[in-house]
Formats: sequence, C-alpha cells, structure tokens
Amino acid sequence: MRRDQTDILISGGGVAGLTAAAAFGAAGFSVTCVDPAPPVTDAADDRADLRTTAFLQPARRLLEQAGLWASLAPHAAALQVMRIVDAGGPTPEPRLVRDFTASEISDQPFGWNFPNWLLRRELVARLAALPNVSFHTGLATASVLTRDSAALVGLSDGSRIEARLLIAADGRDSPVRAALGIPARTFRYGQKALAFAVTHPRPHDNISTEVHRTGGPFTLVPLPDRDGQPSSAVVWMAEGAEVARLAALPVPAFEAEMTARSAGLYGPLALVTRRSVWPILSRIADRFTGERTALVAEAAHVVPPIGAQGLNMSLADLACLLDLARAAPGRLGDRAMLDTYNRRRWPEAKARLTGIDLLNRASMLGAPTLRDLRAGALGALYALAPVRHTLMKAGLGMAPARAS
Repeated sequence: MRRDQTDILISGGGVAGLTAAAAFGAAGFSVTCVDPAPPVTDAADDRADLRTTAFLQPARRLLEQAGLWASLAPHAAALQVMRIVDAGGPTPEPRLVRDFTASEISDQPFGWNFPNWLLRRELVARLAALPNVSFHTGLATASVLTRDSAALVGLSDGSRIEARLLIAADGRDSPVRAALGIPARTFRYGQKALAFAVTHPRPHDNISTEVHRTGGPFTLVPLPDRDGQPSSAVVWMAEGAEVARLAALPVPAFEAEMTARSAGLYGPLALVTRRSVWPILSRIADRFTGERTALVAEAAHVVPPIGAQGLNMSLADLACLLDLARAAPGRLGDRAMLDTYNRRRWPEAKARLTGIDLLNRASMLGAPTLRDLRAGALGALYALAPVRHTLMKAGLGMAPARAS
C-alpha cells in the first residue's frame, strides 16, 4: 500500500479548499488537496455552480498572498454600496431604503463579486503553477487516524497520506468531522434559495441590494455587464414549498414574479441562466479542531446567504491558520497551534452565526405588525452614524483585537 507524506492534506476541493491549497502552497508548504469530483469551470456545463461569491475587503489580503488576486481582479464587480430595502407593506413596493456606503469607512469597496464557476477556473490554474501543490480529483477521504505527530488519512483508492496538518474543507456534512466524532448543532428555517442571474434595463451602479418582504431576502448582487446589459446575480430565499413552485414556473411567469418581488427597482428582470435550488440552514461544530486537524469553511460553520458572510468566514479561518503556520512553521499542526486557532475562530464564528440567524428570522416575518417593527428597527439603526459605521465594519469582519 502506497503511503505519501505532505505538510498539509486538504480534504475538499471547493472554493475554500482550493483557496487553502493556493495560500499554503504559495507560503512554501507542501500541499495535497483531494476531492471526489473534478471542479466545474465552465458556466455552460449543466453541473456548474451559478451562484456568486462576494469577497469582502479583508479577504483580498489572503488572495494576494495566495497569488490569486491578479488573475481574479479583471473579472471583479465592485460592491460600493450595500442597500437594504424594506418592501413589507401591502404591496411589494419600497417603503424604506437605506444605503450603507463603503466610502464612509474606507477608500476601498466593501468587496468584489465573482461567479463561483469562474473562481474554480482561476483557482485550478493557480494550483497547476505551484510545484509543491498536488490536486487530485476522483479521490475521497475514506478514513482518518490521528496521533500526536501526524494525521494518517486513507483515500478511496486504497492509498494513504501522512500529513502534519489535515484541513477539513469537505462541506457541511464533513466526513472528516464525522470521523473525528466532533458534534455539530444545526438550526433549520424551512427555507430554500433560488440562485440565478438576470439582466435589467437600469444599471446597478455597483450597489448590492437586499429586498425584504416576507419569507427571506431577495438579493441582487452586481455582475459585469452581459451582452451589453446590466447584470446581477440573484439569491431568492423563501419557504421550501414556495421555492419549489417558483422553480417550476415557465420563464415568462417566473420573470413576472421575480420582477414584482424585486419591487421593480431595476425595471423588468430577464432570466439569463438556469435556476438552481439550495437548502438553507445554520450549523456550527462544537469545536473547530481535532488532533492534527483543523475544520474550516462549511465543515466548521454554515450560515444563510445574507450579507456575503459565508465564504468570507471561511477565508477568515484560512487566514488565521496561515498566519499561525507562517509564524511557527516547525509547529505546524501541533496542539498549541490548533488550540490557538480554535480560540480565535470559534467565538467569532458563533457570534457571527447568531447575528445572521437573527437577521434571517427577521427577514422571514410575515405579520404586518412585525414587518413594521423590522422597518422601524432598520431606520433607527441607520440614523445613528456611529452605530451604522460599527455595523458596516462588523459586517466586513473588521473585528476587535483577537485573543492571543
């Protein structure tokens, strides 16, 4: 039986796992990344992930360290304004609009939006250019045995890899987390999300817009123009039965409903991609570490797609791990390093999950009186500039000083 050795084994080749491989590879560590399925890197492929990801300001540093930013930047749609619209009145019309503007707190945009399939394409190309990184598809993590000096991981082809650090980036139902016996707590909402892209006659002006009515937010995130038309990615959250109904509608009927749900902010919306359906839940592992193992991304925490938090929490995990590894490479994966990682990341992730959970539940409110309370709270928070600025910085992940 073949046994290879590496500094870091990454289980999972999604956006978070591939970014981790690029970041640690660029830092000089030997890295092996495995995933059961090859990444889909073409939007025309029926399996392509048509969702988008907004990298918020703090993520740029990690992307630059990984050697990724230069290739991603030409495809970016900048997010200069985060707009929240309350349309919770008798008809789906804007009754309260509040803009959170990046220039109030920074000379940079809030972030930059990219299609997920494009991120995978650029990430795979970056890994191919790093001689100390190996990326293998068609391989799953089959077993995990850890000891004080290393993690011994069995793969689905019968081979084994010995790693000083095992990074579990293998999704919300993480096999690595299960193998280590780390429990996770799950919060369900009865929601699903539709993800798709649209064009519209009115420009988005680099504004990301969340329209709140009932059932969950309807979010439009700027994309580069498509065939000369302004374009946005949409995530439409609603109760599961409603999402199933919407997903089955003929295109003209669906376009009429999504234009109405958008409160008509950008004019008639035209569907330009297929519709994909995604489950919505929150989940957090009881701890983010095991012996010689770090949980990152959805193996550690899952949140609803509100405020571009999900992947940015994942990149904060990676940035923390990378900083610790670069500060003491000889202690890669040891107990002290992993204890510090858990101490820095778990409380912050739990606090962020709690906040997003509350926001999501507020966005689902259907009773008119409760919707009025939601609108009033938004107006009150926005009116106080120090509170507004604090909320914006917190949303970006500009956190207070971390624990040592």
